[in-house]
Amino acid sequence: MFGLRRLPSSVPGFFSTIARGNATLTVSSQITPESSQPPPSKAKSSEPDHAAASKNPSTDGEVGVTGTTEDRKKRRKIPPKRPSISFDTPRSWNRPLREGVVPAYDLALSTLKRDSANLKLEAKQMRINIKEKEAGYQELKAKMDSLREVEGALEKRLELKEELQKLDQELEKMLEKLHIVEVQSEVNLPNVRWKVNNAMADMSKIEHRHLVEQKWRKDGALHLLMERLYQMNVVPDVLPELNPNIDLHVVARTTPREFLESKKVRKAVEPGAFLKPKQTLDAPKLHVNVFHADERLYTMLLVDPDVPNPESESFTTYLHWMKPNIALSASSPSRIPNLNTHTRYIPPHPQRGSPYHRYICLLLPQPPLGASEYTLTAASRATGPTSVHLDIPIVSETERFGFNIREFMRRWNLSGAKGGAGHMWREIWDEDVTAIYKDILKREEPRYGRPPKMDGYAHIKEQKKYIL
Repeated sequence: MFGLRRLPSSVPGFFSTIARGNATLTVSSQITPESSQPPPSKAKSSEPDHAAASKNPSTDGEVGVTGTTEDRKKRRKIPPKRPSISFDTPRSWNRPLREGVVPAYDLALSTLKRDSANLKLEAKQMRINIKEKEAGYQELKAKMDSLREVEGALEKRLELKEELQKLDQELEKMLEKLHIVEVQSEVNLPNVRWKVNNAMADMSKIEHRHLVEQKWRKDGALHLLMERLYQMNVVPDVLPELNPNIDLHVVARTTPREFLESKKVRKAVEPGAFLKPKQTLDAPKLHVNVFHADERLYTMLLVDPDVPNPESESFTTYLHWMKPNIALSASSPSRIPNLNTHTRYIPPHPQRGSPYHRYICLLLPQPPLGASEYTLTAASRATGPTSVHLDIPIVSETERFGFNIREFMRRWNLSGAKGGAGHMWREIWDEDVTAIYKDILKREEPRYGRPPKMDGYAHIKEQKKYIL
């Protein structure tokens, strides 16, 4: 396709400096009289082309372009892999641009730092005011307590109680404002957002908790959970209302195919996903992100509301797992430990012939101490859990079937409308359920099906069509 021809010696510039070899193309930085001479003829040449090329290596000041594929592969640079970021291998935030490159960026950073410093000074003064107000509250409380044993001091005690309630309301408003100022003083700084976005959030810091909760509520995780709970009628079939304030994750075993693809033994379960009974043969792991700083107590329930009940020709609820008085706070570990110390875990076992079963895991908040709802003032004064400890008895094996969750919540004053957490998944019968009935439940496996359809023409079909 292309023809090679000899260039005349009078061609100036770059073309006159190219000497073609067998596998090397060398461009000389200096023009010598020898390079402008025509190449010798083949008859007079006693050395092969590659030998001639080897005698003219590229020196310092010359650009060498090697044409072999092996050399190109050796010189190819692999981009460096970004190291993983975690609490075990932490990294610090660095400026994307050095100072002075983009003045607008420098001005924005300086403005954020100045605003942060001003808000921190404001928060410091608010803490001083709150401390003084709290001291006045404690004095009034001590004065009211001293009048308990005094006869005829009932009116005085009622007056002091009203003053205490007013002071408590003022303190609550001041604490709410203080929390807002503390969040605003740090939430816009790049290093704070960088740590939260790279899974290095410190949940003991209020600004980190705020960003993690904001991400949970606005990035779709909470929306997906509530959509599945309402779409699959968990609300109102199981409980009348649920307003989660805790991010709950259920982690179960992977299937063999998932293990080969991800090389992970366990995986986080998406709300409403289908699992196989073998995946939940062992108790799933529960991980939570808690956004309140005080320690509160919760009751964990795992129920199946889709168990067939032949006596009522309907469905009833089966209690698979329960653990009350679980202490949770923002500083507690992500994974909830020791969940099998109360009502032990029974693996899900959807019955043969029944539709898919919904398995609902709930974390219900226990009532607060000495109040109708949780407050910041109570949390600031608490030295332990701010919830009532409930002495819930262990549910026996016979009481699991037909477990009335609404009656249980009314008895122990539990409500999903005041917070807590929820999660759900689905399962359907397969051969592994038979082994669960045989080895764990120690009873015969039931088998259900649709009732036979009545044939309205059965008596006609039994009569003879022709009578002789």
